[in-house]
Amino acid sequence: MNITKSANGNEVTLKVEGWLDTQAAPELLAELERLDDHVDSLIMDFSGLEYMSSTGLRALVVAYEKVKGALVIKNASMRIRSILKTTGLDKKIRIE
Repeated sequence: MNITKSANGNEVTLKVEGWLDTQAAPELLAELERLDDHVDSLIMDFSGLEYMSSTGLRALVVAYEKVKGALVIKNASMRIRSILKTTGLDKKIRIE
C-alpha cells in the first residue's frame, strides 16, 4: 500500500493506493495518529485502492472518529462502494 498526504489548511487528503488489508492497515492507522488535532476535514482518495479487508474498514471507522465525522471518500471503485454499502458505512461516511 502507498499513502500520499497533502494538506490545504485544516483539510487533509490521503491518497490510498494498493491493498488496505491486515498488513497495510497499521500504516494507515499510524498516518491517522499523526494527523494534527486541528484537522477538521479528511478526504480519502481511493482512486488507486484495489482491495479493502475488514481491517481496512476498521481503519475507516478510526478515521471517521478522529475527524469527528468530517470524512469524505472520493473515487472509490464499485467494489469498494459495495463493501461500504454492505457494512452500512455509506450512511455515516460521505462518498463522492
